[in-house]
Amino acid sequence: MAIFRNSSVMRTQVAIVGAGPAGLLLSHLLWLDGIDSVILENRSRDYVERRVRAGVCEDPTVKLLRDVGLAERLDREGLPHHGIVLRFDGEDHRIALTDLTGRTITVYGQQEIVKDLIAARLKAGAQIHFEVSDVEVHDVTGDRPRVTYKDSAGAVQEIQADVIAGCDGFHGVSRPSIPDSELTVYDHVYPFAWLGVLVKAPPANDELIYANHERGFALHSMRTPEVTRLYLQVDPSDSLDQWSDARIWDELHARFAIDGDFSLHEGPILERLLSPMRSFVVEPMRYGRLFLAGDSAHIVPPTGAKGMNLAVHDVLVLSRAFKELLQSGRTDLAESYSDTCLRRVWRAEHFSYFMTSMLHRAHDADPFQHRLQLSQLRYTASSTAAATSLAENYVGLPFP
Repeated sequence: MAIFRNSSVMRTQVAIVGAGPAGLLLSHLLWLDGIDSVILENRSRDYVERRVRAGVCEDPTVKLLRDVGLAERLDREGLPHHGIVLRFDGEDHRIALTDLTGRTITVYGQQEIVKDLIAARLKAGAQIHFEVSDVEVHDVTGDRPRVTYKDSAGAVQEIQADVIAGCDGFHGVSRPSIPDSELTVYDHVYPFAWLGVLVKAPPANDELIYANHERGFALHSMRTPEVTRLYLQVDPSDSLDQWSDARIWDELHARFAIDGDFSLHEGPILERLLSPMRSFVVEPMRYGRLFLAGDSAHIVPPTGAKGMNLAVHDVLVLSRAFKELLQSGRTDLAESYSDTCLRRVWRAEHFSYFMTSMLHRAHDADPFQHRLQLSQLRYTASSTAAATSLAENYVGLPFP
């Protein structure tokens, strides 16, 4: 790693790499406990606040945001949902989340949570440095880890900290800073991708629809009462150029077809993206005084709506570990951080795998596999026990 000289040096207790929901929420939780932090982000504030990502908040995520004073706009603008719909065999089969578990999910975009967090952090005087570059972490196996970077003006800076939180996502610098020999990597790539579109049109249904169709999976979701989020299962080798607006709408209408009255609301496509489907986990989530959280440590396929919610759980556990370590010198929560988080991560990985394999149609699937899918769907829709298991995992297991 490069060693910078004549740099400007600042001191903090926690250096946080990444201003996504994980890094920002961690900084907020630490601030509530009287712990200082500095956040580094390589993108601009405008980019971070506009970056459209997940939209389903688990019940424990919403409760935590309320507990820490971050849910005023969520409670006003979020869309509580009491069920989801499994669409197959030409019919809808509703999974009554609230009736089965007593809890709900809330649709509220990740970028909206990020806006709320940035506003709250800046109001409290937090240091968030946007548009930084050349971020590197140093000396994480000692008791004085450092982060070096170039600020938005190109000047070299250094942060000296007690601990470093790597919240910079799958493509960030934190995880690659750990020697390969210190990590065990679990990586599973699915044989399909998602084509997602954001549409300026009201949702056609009040709840999410997960459709299993012979042409492939489709998902009907929403962001607001005026904006719909729609997804299509596509081949991973596809490009966005292959999918015209007309082709997208033709495929959506075909996959959401039902024996009854249902019609998608068409409108201008505001955004489109193509996302591969994968599961990825590294163990452990800690190396010395560098702690990984969120997508820097694990990726789940979006079918189970778990990615952002796992990041929230990670930083809740991490904030408690840092509080003990930095305020009382106790190390037990820091030492158990990885194991505590990974128990929830692997539960979410399995649930996401279950939902993905039950709903998607592999291009090379034989009729036997398809009949197994239909059997699982019919059992889930007709068995109270099976439906409760799905609902319990979907709304989110309680945080510790």
